[in-house]
Amino acid sequence: MVVDDDAGLASTLKEFLSHEGYNVEVALSAAEAFAIHGANRRISLALIDLIMPITDGLALTDELRRRDPNLTVVIMTGYGTIETAVEAIKRGAEDYMTKPFDYEAVRKKIARLMEVVELRERVAQLEKNLERHPCFENIVSLSPAMERLLERARLAAGTDASMLILGETGTGKEMLARAIHAASPRARMPFVAVNSGALPRELVESELFGFRKGAFTGAHADAPGIFSAASGGTVFLDEIGEMPKDIQVKLLRVLQEGELRPVGSTRSIQVDVRVVAATNRSLNELKSALLREDLYYRIATVVLEVPPLRDRPEDILVLAQHFAARLSRRYGREISLSRAALELLLGYSFPGNVRELENVIESASAVSADNPQVITEKDFKSLLGAGGQPALPPAANESLSMEHMERLTIQQALRVSEGNRTKAASLLGISRDTLYRKMRQYQV
Repeated sequence: MVVDDDAGLASTLKEFLSHEGYNVEVALSAAEAFAIHGANRRISLALIDLIMPITDGLALTDELRRRDPNLTVVIMTGYGTIETAVEAIKRGAEDYMTKPFDYEAVRKKIARLMEVVELRERVAQLEKNLERHPCFENIVSLSPAMERLLERARLAAGTDASMLILGETGTGKEMLARAIHAASPRARMPFVAVNSGALPRELVESELFGFRKGAFTGAHADAPGIFSAASGGTVFLDEIGEMPKDIQVKLLRVLQEGELRPVGSTRSIQVDVRVVAATNRSLNELKSALLREDLYYRIATVVLEVPPLRDRPEDILVLAQHFAARLSRRYGREISLSRAALELLLGYSFPGNVRELENVIESASAVSADNPQVITEKDFKSLLGAGGQPALPPAANESLSMEHMERLTIQQALRVSEGNRTKAASLLGISRDTLYRKMRQYQV
């Protein structure tokens, strides 16, 4: 945004910067600047004249920076004194330029500042991704089955291939999808998740592909839709098997041609998205009954199957410790699990998978204010299905003794950390001294 009461100079600057590839808005007063900024919060940089009637450049800088602390401001002045520069920077300006302009210097300065703006936006997006679970390193697991799955996901993340994630409810399919997005070249762009089964049938098309004003009753303005909103990024379609067949045809076109047609529009628009789909249905059911064959093959370029928690009991220990440690940080008190409580968890089948494990630990923590709090098997029995009785056969329970599982878990942590005992202890959520003691105890 160029703010200058000299219309000729502002117009010249706009023409120059537009030629350099920037989108430029012009304001001839502080009032116009406020209106433009209010209507377009994507403005990254403002060039503001120092001397203007009513509201000068420094006062305008103060107010714009108050409204948007991330806005980069450059002061323009014909009075290029050191005092002016220092005062402008004290008030939040990034730099200043003197009139008459050396346009080559202006070009270099704007390019440098916009590189900084882009870098800040990228860092902010990456931090946002990290806060929402996103890297493979943040998926807590030590089981060989999960390790193999994550390795396949890492390799596929760097491509643009569509992916299909299979797994029971609560296994962490969306977390895996977010990790794939965060590890991909699209990481700085949006990740948009949608539950295909939760959308009302009559609204699926408009929600996914957008609509034009007047397309139907209540369409008072254009709306972009999920795919347009995620352009450049990733769309996560959960419960893909619940998507109506007529919408599947339109989704196939998006995947094949990279274009869609909003409801009520006569023109198609280009979109660039990666699709990661997920389902709790079986692969055979998905392929034979729920999805069009051509869409299935387009979506299932890479298939990842998240194993249920009952098939990776070694993860129960490390996940339970992870959730207890996270709740300790959240509640500001020490929370741990007794040996008997862990043994009870090891014997339970977890039909709700990781989500159920997290829920029962949080439920047991939420009804206590003890510091430290030790969660016991008694706390869990009323929270687990079937009264917390073991759901595995007796022979399986014998092989899942606490000592046996601890030994296996320690061995797996050491293998994952390539023998680095400090890293292994961190993975297990225990001190290095405790790890050494356990290694001696189990002759690892």
